[in-house]
Amino acid sequence: MTSLSQAGQRFKAYPWRFKSWGCAALVVLLVAVSGVYGEPVPTQAAVISDDLDRESLRVAIRHSVSYLEKLPPDRVVGEQPRRFTAREILDTLLAFEKLLDRWDCRECWTKEFNERFELIPSASDAASLEVLFTGYYQPVIDGSLIPTAEYRYPIYGKPADMITAEQVTLTPAATTEKIVGRLEGENFVPYYSRREIDDFGSLRGRGYEIAWVKDPIDVFFLHIQGSGILRLPDGRRIGVGYAAQNGRAYRSIGRLLINDGKIPQQEMSMQRLRRYLQERPEENNAIFAYNESYIFFRFVEGPLGSLEVPVTAGRSIATDARLFPKGAIAFIETERPMIDNAGRLTGWQPFSRVVLNQDAGGAIRGFQRVDLFFGTGDQAAAAAGYMNSRGKLYFLALKEPPPPP
Repeated sequence: MTSLSQAGQRFKAYPWRFKSWGCAALVVLLVAVSGVYGEPVPTQAAVISDDLDRESLRVAIRHSVSYLEKLPPDRVVGEQPRRFTAREILDTLLAFEKLLDRWDCRECWTKEFNERFELIPSASDAASLEVLFTGYYQPVIDGSLIPTAEYRYPIYGKPADMITAEQVTLTPAATTEKIVGRLEGENFVPYYSRREIDDFGSLRGRGYEIAWVKDPIDVFFLHIQGSGILRLPDGRRIGVGYAAQNGRAYRSIGRLLINDGKIPQQEMSMQRLRRYLQERPEENNAIFAYNESYIFFRFVEGPLGSLEVPVTAGRSIATDARLFPKGAIAFIETERPMIDNAGRLTGWQPFSRVVLNQDAGGAIRGFQRVDLFFGTGDQAAAAAGYMNSRGKLYFLALKEPPPPP
């Protein structure tokens, strides 16, 4: 899944608030945290707390376990904040899952956690420790499995002529890069851009359409989120999820409109962006074409992340798949938007939470970006649309056993 790259940036310093011990919160005082390689980050006293329920965490852990159990134990699943193998991450997950049985005993939980686990900052240098958190969600949109005068904007499945290959560069250093394209005669060329597909009809009528929707804005936001639910005219609901991407770079239309002076940076949110597009439909084609990245879909059961396992509302995050360990358990501290029943922003609340790294996205690149999955429907959309806060990201790992005496 990908997330809308919101450009407005905000961060407030705030004191940490201790939550009462109970089924919906746990508090653990941890030993100091420091860097793991290179220049160490400043040592700090870390406090971990969780504002959600135990069962959602257990469900999310099970999904990561199911992914990791299928991998060779020595497979490297992440290079940062240090190199992790599938076995290391799996062992950490299984140990933490077992520890959840002591959730209701604060002293027991605290003691065992401090003895067995460590928190590793997401970056080894202080400059990269501050992370921008945004949100994504699963939209519910009106759709049809056949085209009509009302439902005329296509959702495409993966085209048969799209080819994924590896490009190897030997100098100045050996690197391998995935490239996506198609054959044009005997030449391998980039795959069609968004403008070529939507405006010039490069795929139209070739049998790749899997559904149609009423509103092109809905199609674009479906591409941004990476999955959604189609609400059919007969009342049925069918899930669609990521199948492939055209290999073109993701570019933020929110940033485009800020740079063009059309939306003030301090006003930027998903809601504000959608309103601009609805009010100026004559600009939409040009705005959409700015983001050449194009997503192709398939029918799925439930929202799936990049690991091909379900993502869990509030518990799953998307990070840069080139950096961080896939399926790993992590801890985040940031602020979340407070939304009223009308979907309006009323304020911001500090929170911290144990999460699972189960997704990736075209806009989520580098050490300082995390996307939090908010769930399905209007309320999730409202919260995800405003989510834009700075904070911290840590990864959990089992401590090395002490050497024998």
